[in-house]
Amino acid sequence: MARQAGAAAVTPPTPTLPRRLVAEALGAALLLAIVVGSGVMGERLAGGNVAVALLGNTLATGAGLIVLITIFGPLSGAHFNPAVTMVFALKRELPAGIALAYVAAQICGAVLGAWAAHLMFELPVLQLSAKLRAGPAQAFSEFVATFGLLATILATVRFKPDFTAAAVGLYITAAYWFTASTSFANPAVTIARSLSDTFAGIAPSSAPVFIAAQLAGAVAALAVFRWLLRVDPEP
Repeated sequence: MARQAGAAAVTPPTPTLPRRLVAEALGAALLLAIVVGSGVMGERLAGGNVAVALLGNTLATGAGLIVLITIFGPLSGAHFNPAVTMVFALKRELPAGIALAYVAAQICGAVLGAWAAHLMFELPVLQLSAKLRAGPAQAFSEFVATFGLLATILATVRFKPDFTAAAVGLYITAAYWFTASTSFANPAVTIARSLSDTFAGIAPSSAPVFIAAQLAGAVAALAVFRWLLRVDPEP
């Protein structure tokens, strides 16, 4: 029994880099299939009521995030988001080369996920969104949304790691409604949604400002929470 207990306590080895990259790509793909697909379904069933369509899109995305982070977190950390990966690289918890590979996997997976949603709803696979999301308020919304997302991740990983998946899902559910941009908060998501002329889309011309605001929000969150979460020496 003692031998069995000791064996059970051994930490499993870290997954290989190829498995981690596949986990990031697959997680991002499923996330975008959820975001784009639920947007299409919500719009079709809402009878022109945009609030109802957004509510359906919101609930599916928040619930999906909880499940995806729970599944893929032990494999890759379940970033699915270049802004999150950038923060962990800046914290020196992820080597630069691996971080770049994560970002590439996330973007490729996100695009494939959007295309999968198009196929499921019998839409043309290759699209460009015509939905403009421009202006300072939209950009500031993405800064706030991404700041809040990274605050959620950094604090829950520190204080309550088992709640991280639920915390992220709940935060994004809220941020869909309190931000004017409906909280993309993810450069890979933004790129993929620019390739979908559906309810969840964003015009390619609007994407660069969103991405810049997202990265700025992530860096600001890192700066603030590095100070807030700092362990001070005992007097």
